[in-house]
Amino acid sequence: MNAPGGGLDARTRRATIVMVMLNSISTAMMLTAVNVALPDVARDLGVDAVALSWIPMSYLMAGAACALAFGRLADMFGRKRIYLLGTAGVVVTSMLAACATNEWQLIGGRLAQGVCAAMLYATNVAIISSVFPPAQRGTAIGYTVSAIYFGLAVGPLLAGWLIELFGWRATFFIHVPLALVVLWIGLTRLAVEWRADERGSFDGLGAALYGIAISILMGGVSLLPGASGIAMVLAGVAGIWLFFRHEHRHPHPVFDVELFYTNRVFIMSCLASLVMYTTTFANVVLVSLYLQYLKGITPSTAGLVMMAQPAIMTVISPFAGRLSDRSEPRIIASLGMGLTALGLAVFAFVDGSSSLRLVLSSLVLTGLGFSLFSSPNANAIMGAVVASDYGRAASAMAVMRVIGQMSSMGLVAMVFALMIGPVPITPAVFPELTRAIHTCFAVAALLALGGVALSLARGRMHA
Repeated sequence: MNAPGGGLDARTRRATIVMVMLNSISTAMMLTAVNVALPDVARDLGVDAVALSWIPMSYLMAGAACALAFGRLADMFGRKRIYLLGTAGVVVTSMLAACATNEWQLIGGRLAQGVCAAMLYATNVAIISSVFPPAQRGTAIGYTVSAIYFGLAVGPLLAGWLIELFGWRATFFIHVPLALVVLWIGLTRLAVEWRADERGSFDGLGAALYGIAISILMGGVSLLPGASGIAMVLAGVAGIWLFFRHEHRHPHPVFDVELFYTNRVFIMSCLASLVMYTTTFANVVLVSLYLQYLKGITPSTAGLVMMAQPAIMTVISPFAGRLSDRSEPRIIASLGMGLTALGLAVFAFVDGSSSLRLVLSSLVLTGLGFSLFSSPNANAIMGAVVASDYGRAASAMAVMRVIGQMSSMGLVAMVFALMIGPVPITPAVFPELTRAIHTCFAVAALLALGGVALSLARGRMHA
C-alpha cells in the first residue's frame, strides 16, 4: 500500500499512531536516561571526560551511518517490517550495554544500539505519512513529536530514581516494557504493510560509501582541532562527494540526491533541521553536568529540573503540527528557531551561583522554540516528496537529525578536550567545566540565528 491514508479504516490508523507514539516515548526515555546516568558511569567505570562523551556519541554515529540504508530497505521490503526489527534489536542491544564492565564494552553496546535505532528513525515518520492523508499529516506528526518529548520529559526523572535505587545499569531497561507492547501491536493488530510500488534493487555500494564517509566525518569532528581530526573531516567530506556522485548515476539510489538539487522546500527544511539539532541536542548532557556538578544536586532532582523543556514540548507540539496543516510551516518553524536561539544565549551566562528559576526559564524558552519548529518542519519535509519516497525522505530527515545530534556532541567533545582534557571531572576542574559549558551554549546560540535564515529561505509549502 502506497497512497497516503488510502483505504485504511479508523481502527488501523489508531493502532498505527499508538504504536509509533509508544515507541517514540520508549526510545526517547532510553536516550535521556543514559545521558542522566553519565556521571555515575564515569565514577563507576573510571571514565574520563573525553571517553564519557563517546558513550552518547557512538550511538549517534551508528544511527547516522545506517539511517539512509534502512530508509531505502523500508521502501523496498516494508516500513513496518523494518520498524519492528529495529524495535526488537534495540531491546536486545540495550541488555548487552547494561552488562558492560568497561567503557569500551559500553561504547560497543551503544554502537549496536544505534544501528537498531536507525531502523526506527528511518521509518516512524514514513509510516505516519503513509497512514494519514496530507491534510492530517501535520497533526499526526505533531502527536508523534509530542510523544517523543513526553519520553524526554519523564526519562530523566525515571532515570534519576532508577540510578539511586539500582545503579546506572538499570537505565538501559527503562524502555523495555513499552517496546514489548509496540511489538505486540505491530504483530497482532496491523495486518497492513507500506512499501514503494516499484521495489527496484538495493545499492549496497552507495550505502557502504555513505556509512563509511559519515562515520569518518563524525569521528573527525570529535577529534578537532587536532591534525587527525582535520584529516578525517576532509576525508569524510570527500567520501560524501563520492557518495553523491555515485548516487546521481545509479538507477536505484539509496537516496535520490536530485531532491537536494531541485527541491528547495526539501533541502532548506533538511538544513534547518540539521542546524536545530546541532544547537540543541547536547543541551541534555550539558545541563545534566551543570546541575549535578556545579549545582551539586542529586540525579533525581536534576531529572526533575530537566523535565521543564520536554514538558513544554509535549504540550505545544500537537498544536504546532495542526497549525502547520493550515498555515505556512516556514513561519512557525522560523519563530521557533528564534526563540531557541534566545534560550541558548541565556544558558551561556549561567554558573554555579545562578538560580534554578533562571535555569528553568531558559529550559522553558528553548522547549517552546523547539516545539514550534519540529512538527512544522517535519510536515514540510514529508510534504515536499511523493508517497513512494516517504522512506527516503524520512531517512534523510533522520540523517539530518542524527548528524546534527552527532555534531552537537562533537562540539562538546572538542570544547571539553580543549578546555578540560582527558581528566576526571572533580571540583578542581569546575572552573574549566563552567567555561566549557558557556562556550558550547554561545556557539549554539549563534548557529541557531543562522538557522532562522535557512528556515525562512525554504519558500512556501501551501498554495
